Amino acid sequence: MQAEHPRSRRYSFAAIIDVLDVKSESQIHGRTSDVSLTGCFVQTPKPLPHETKVRISITSRGENFTALGRVIHIRPNVGMGIMFNEIAPNDQQVLEKWLSQARTG
Repeated sequence: MQAEHPRSRRYSFAAIIDVLDVKSESQIHGRTSDVSLTGCFVQTPKPLPHETKVRISITSRGENFTALGRVIHIRPNVGMGIMFNEIAPNDQQVLEKWLSQARTG
């Protein structure tokens, strides 16, 4: 079995994140540890189950990023990896700005 590899380069990125399970409407508050064009890792002691569909909201540097995604892997008591499935154009611009700053930063 091969290990899952990120689809795009990850960058260290600490920010506040809210994760909403779109089915149950339960919400988790946590922090990101890294982000890429295709997803992020959320540090939380109680990750949601694998394949849970979520709406995320990340706040950093006075800006907000929102996307729909799903949990693609979990690390019990540590956190979960989320893959973005749907990003609005204005949110994509915010994400690309943050990644650009992380690359140079």
